[in-house]
Amino acid sequence: MENPTTAIALLTARLTALARSDDGMSTVEYAVGLVAAAAFAGLLIVIVNGPGVLDALTGLIERALAPAGG
Repeated sequence: MENPTTAIALLTARLTALARSDDGMSTVEYAVGLVAAAAFAGLLIVIVNGPGVLDALTGLIERALAPAGG
């Protein structure tokens, strides 16, 4: 049977190696970025479809298309 101190040292060394490994990090980073972008897009859809924003955009467009004299 292994010495408990040796087992802990081996486990610590293995966990440290795993923590420092960059294998697969780009895939995880892309996945996190994609989830964040989808959440942000969903938030924008909810905000833009709200009545206050819709009224403000409608008023802006109506003022832009109104005749200059009146």
